[in-house]
Amino acid sequence: MTDATLPADNPLAQPSSLPYQLPDFAAIGTEHLRPAIDAGLAQQRAEWEAVASSTEPPTVTNTLDALERSGQLLQRVEAVFGTLVSSAGTDELRAIESEYAPVLAAHQDAFWLDERIYTRLTQVQAAGVAEEETAWVLQRYLTDFVRAGILLDEDAKATLRALNGQITALETEFAQLVVAGMEAAAVHVTDPDLLAGLADDAVSALAQAAADRGRSGHLVTFQLPTGQALLAQAADRRLREQVFTASVARGTGVDPGSDTRALVVALAAKRAERARLLGYEHHASYVAEGGTAKTTEAINAMLGRLAPPAVRNARAEGAELVEALTADQPGAELAGWDWAYYADRVRQQRYAVDEAALRPYLELDRVIHDGVFYAATRLYGLTFTERADLVGYADGVRVWEVFEADGTGLGLFVGDYYAREGKRGGAWMHNLVDAAGLLDRRAVVVNNLNITRPAAGQPTLLTWDEVITAFHEFGHALHGLFAAGRYPSVSGTNVPRDFVEFPSQVNEMWAWHPEVIASFARHHQTGQVLPGDTLDRLRDSQSYGAGFATTEYLAAAMLDQAWHQLTPEQVPTDAAAVEEFEAQTLAALGLDYPLVPPRYRTTYFNHTFGGGYDAGYYSYIWSEVLDADTVEWFRQEAARDGDGGLNRAAGSRFRQALLSRGYTRDPLASYCDLRGRDAAIDPLLKRRGLD
Repeated sequence: MTDATLPADNPLAQPSSLPYQLPDFAAIGTEHLRPAIDAGLAQQRAEWEAVASSTEPPTVTNTLDALERSGQLLQRVEAVFGTLVSSAGTDELRAIESEYAPVLAAHQDAFWLDERIYTRLTQVQAAGVAEEETAWVLQRYLTDFVRAGILLDEDAKATLRALNGQITALETEFAQLVVAGMEAAAVHVTDPDLLAGLADDAVSALAQAAADRGRSGHLVTFQLPTGQALLAQAADRRLREQVFTASVARGTGVDPGSDTRALVVALAAKRAERARLLGYEHHASYVAEGGTAKTTEAINAMLGRLAPPAVRNARAEGAELVEALTADQPGAELAGWDWAYYADRVRQQRYAVDEAALRPYLELDRVIHDGVFYAATRLYGLTFTERADLVGYADGVRVWEVFEADGTGLGLFVGDYYAREGKRGGAWMHNLVDAAGLLDRRAVVVNNLNITRPAAGQPTLLTWDEVITAFHEFGHALHGLFAAGRYPSVSGTNVPRDFVEFPSQVNEMWAWHPEVIASFARHHQTGQVLPGDTLDRLRDSQSYGAGFATTEYLAAAMLDQAWHQLTPEQVPTDAAAVEEFEAQTLAALGLDYPLVPPRYRTTYFNHTFGGGYDAGYYSYIWSEVLDADTVEWFRQEAARDGDGGLNRAAGSRFRQALLSRGYTRDPLASYCDLRGRDAAIDPLLKRRGLD
């Protein structure tokens, strides 16, 4: 199909008639995707051509607004397709993804390298734009055109187009192989004795995972990070070693079908070559300029400041774990697969907090309804009504309608909490519909977790980390739901990567709030509230393990920077050198503590090689500076109001100053509006024990 015509019986041909334009997943089949993508591409190209070739004097309405209105069919199908391939992927969907990745990259190049559109936008700016948001968005366009290569000569543009297509294809393949690697690494347990120490519901879930894949016994499926939840629970050291070893070996060629090393060196080389073509020292400097950090020097300085005390703290924690291990097994040497188990043991002894004993108080439905939603109601006046009549894209996906305090509909929240075959690992938020005043649209947002589904009739009991993740991802959801700007391109979470994690990290604080915990932390059988002394001990234990957590994170963040601060000549040419480069980098940075491997090793680092966080994984701790300082602001509000900051006045201020703004202005200016100053780093250092 080469024109914008799409048969009327294709459910993507028109905006969905469901509430808030929720895609009609029940009607959409794989056969509808290719025609809709083709038609969407053609339609948007025609819309761009109409702007570029217009003989009318350029104005905000006929140029900027027209560009922002373009591509609505393509946006619909990309939202649907992206959701399906990431959350319910099949071989057919992945084949379509691979086929269209370079096509979509070329489509973007057709826009960003069109000098006619760039010229019209410069003329709009020269004529003067009074409205603040419009002027900001216009400047963003012009800056992005330059960063995309509009000022290059034609030969350089041709090279750039080729590089963009190659990079996109490599990123797509890497992300697919990471999913394949997780599935290949799954540990099949046939000896039930190996499951000693696991709670009954956890054992049942592992049996269900095996049955779901047509296998007997029990199956330990994997999440994306190096650390797996089972490692903290499994008393049998043999099982811990097997799971840990399989985890860190992903992508290294142990399973030839998911070896990512050749893709890593190819991606690093292509990105370095593109950065040089665009006039940058390396890819990391290109990425930093587009964020709030601005320079790699600023990023390196922050990460370098944090690394030595983090490793020092991790080594001190490790010394304690050696004592705990040798008390069990005299003469044994502590290994990476022992860390989580004995850290949990030490935490129990020191704070009398048993993670396994907490789980009966952390049932998924109650955590969401009486925790995540409860905090949003107290802070922002939101209410939530589950819409069983609205169908998700896979079994277990649920939809809630979100209402303002006055009953006005705000949007839809979609919860996809369970792991399934074909779903990529980790947790994330994405939009099915962006809120935008220009298009009169409200947001439809999705939260994705990867909780092991329990056996039929059994409750879904969470770890405390999974509770924190649910609050974190809902912070992203609020950022999308509250978007109040005019233009879709700067709506909600469409902000710089080193700012996007800030609202989600702030939202984690409410999981610890006494009133919120009292609401959701109740025994799933008796309804008993989590005992107050247990809550106090849990809170006291919050900072335990900060050395490990900070070290594993920094190792990944600095590996990301190391790969992307290479020039084209410095990138290894041999795929077999990937592990050597990783080891040498960690040693040079003082992060080569073998008991604490990177949160993501290079070969399964989907954030940076397949997930859009290339040279941007530093964003989490960069944003955490703002987060920790904002928590202090809420505490100051609490001192005045006496309710821990969990009140509508504080919530409304945070929503107005930050959550609703999206990228309609400089995010750091919005932050200064809230705090009256720039963020201070001291609260972060104190939180992580680095002060």
